[in-house]
Amino acid sequence: MSTNKEKHRVPDVTFRIRRDHEWVERKSADIFKGRTVIVFSLPGAFTPTCSSTHVPRYNQFAPLFKKLGVDEVICVSVNDSFVMNEWQEDQQASAITFLPDGNGDFTRGMGMLVSKNDLGFGDRSWRYSMLVKDGVVEKMFIEPERAGDPFEVSDADTMLSYLAPKAAKPLDITVFSRKGCPFCVRAKGLLHDAELDFEELVLNRDFTDRTLRAVAGATSVPQIFINGEHIGGSEALETWLQTRRAA
Repeated sequence: MSTNKEKHRVPDVTFRIRRDHEWVERKSADIFKGRTVIVFSLPGAFTPTCSSTHVPRYNQFAPLFKKLGVDEVICVSVNDSFVMNEWQEDQQASAITFLPDGNGDFTRGMGMLVSKNDLGFGDRSWRYSMLVKDGVVEKMFIEPERAGDPFEVSDADTMLSYLAPKAAKPLDITVFSRKGCPFCVRAKGLLHDAELDFEELVLNRDFTDRTLRAVAGATSVPQIFINGEHIGGSEALETWLQTRRAA
């Protein structure tokens, strides 16, 4: 079903990309020559696991990967450029590159093209990830060959563990805020100063006071959550950051 291509060169193909109402070509040599690139490939745009987990986690980790010497993080799928462009916008995944392999040329050359006729998909990519240095595959993580769509080893966490086993993973931080709230501005400033990325949810745009009561047991903002832990407001966040720095 799939072929491990470690120590082999990536296929020499041309990716045709639709950008600003024009067709742009990117060749394998342009992408990989003299560069360190992470590629992760998946069965299809807008599909459940790809959209809920695979793409978001790589997008979150992309800045860290780049600090570790990776020049580009690329998502490949056997879809056309129009679909891939829409999917990238829908995912808000601006930190990674979406490459359309519409004809399956790259995927076929990697030995990863499989039939998904039972789902009406035709030929698609098996799920995998790889680290490529100067056009040569250094490491490949291929999902186990069994029915369905296994997702166990091609994730961003596994790639990070290979690339930098001791690197700290990015924190999952969410700030519940309100427009015009000075305490919210302070909390976001503290996070920015600490160089910590976060997601902001705004009252009456992204959630209601009912949601805030349900998840935080509170009615005031900001409310900050970090890795599933309810930190509290801006003062509680400042204390948490001081404790983190002292650790």
